[in-house]
Amino acid sequence: MYSNTFLVALGSNLPSETGSSAETVRSALANLPAEGLHLVAVSRFYRSPAFPAGSGPDFVNACAVVRGNMGAPEALAALHRVEEALGRSRTHRWEARKIDLDLLAMGDVVLPDPETFARWTDLPLEAQMRETPDQLIVPHPRMADRAFVLIPLAEIAPLWRHPVSGKTVAEMVSALPEVEKAGLQAFDPAKSVDETLVNTFWSA
Repeated sequence: MYSNTFLVALGSNLPSETGSSAETVRSALANLPAEGLHLVAVSRFYRSPAFPAGSGPDFVNACAVVRGNMGAPEALAALHRVEEALGRSRTHRWEARKIDLDLLAMGDVVLPDPETFARWTDLPLEAQMRETPDQLIVPHPRMADRAFVLIPLAEIAPLWRHPVSGKTVAEMVSALPEVEKAGLQAFDPAKSVDETLVNTFWSA
């Protein structure tokens, strides 16, 4: 048995040595088990506009549910190793990238504490573009605002409930502006999901 379950967002809008953005996301998924993160479910792939608008080519996005015998900091370090193996470099915020793996959540854990989480969640957009936290924030402070995270996540964890807001993923999707949801297009019809396992797990 694995000690923890994590929600992970994947994105790419530049090709890597493994191929196109979609192939790079597939490679990242394939590399997770070697880092001790074992796939439970993967969403379809989506195309979405880069954020902020005009900051680069369209992204390929997906989400995954993974399990591992580690805590959140170790899981984030594992995701960073997968990024580095695929040629990820970090020069400035919201840049075009070969691969981006975000740790969205670990069960109902809030890190480092509710007060710090609230500060980063409530940060105005202008400040978001200048500031980055110097510690791990879980759940991801921006996940409830991003259609390119929530729509794929709703395929595989619709009943996961945010430990701070109390809203499920499905409820957070419903709260998004329609114009943001309309910007996403699913393009990979193969969905690697064990529906019985996922629905049973997230309703437990």
